[in-house]
Amino acid sequence: MKKDSLGFLHHFPLFEGLHENEMEQLKEMVEFKTKPKFSYIFLPDEDAKYIYFLVKGMIKTGTHSNDGKEIIKSILHPFAMFGELCIIGEETRCDFAKAMNGEVHYFQLKEEDFKSLMLRNKSVGDKILKIIGQRLRKAENRLESLIFKDARTRIIEFLKDSARKRGRQVGYEMLVKHCLTQQDIANLTGTSRQTVTSVLNELRKSNLIYFNRRSILIRDMAKLT
Repeated sequence: MKKDSLGFLHHFPLFEGLHENEMEQLKEMVEFKTKPKFSYIFLPDEDAKYIYFLVKGMIKTGTHSNDGKEIIKSILHPFAMFGELCIIGEETRCDFAKAMNGEVHYFQLKEEDFKSLMLRNKSVGDKILKIIGQRLRKAENRLESLIFKDARTRIIEFLKDSARKRGRQVGYEMLVKHCLTQQDIANLTGTSRQTVTSVLNELRKSNLIYFNRRSILIRDMAKLT
């Protein structure tokens, strides 16, 4: 895998614009790792020493409430970066990162090596600031949603957002393939599994969606309200 890492690294938007010699240096700094399904890449309170770049599989990041309830903060797909808060001062992890229903492949890069790359190439630092800013805005939007919107609205917005990001359009319909359980959707939307089940069943009875364990079909995005 090491010999092929240069090709994979070119797919990450963060590294677009690097000179060939910088890509070669990056290839020597990254480590390729694999984890089986449902295993943790890192856990809360572990030292934050690495930044990670997902190549294959899906990862969820999140935390647990005082009563042990899982709170999912993000679902990551290939060519996403995670664990980057160590760049801006995180010394120990606050969140977990966990493989979902399949084996994951990823690169890890030491924090000091990444900072060295940022010093050599200003565009990398600019992109990191943009990424962190986008994630901060996303977190603020999610907080506002939890405060001002009811559970049904949050679930519907999750469906529509998933369709916009990862759906495949067929006429008026949008097909979203996923590996999320209804409990995962509840943990993402700050609701309960029972509420998710109730809302999905209501939408299906209204012929607005069809769903099974692996996919959700939105009949008409404009009518899904």
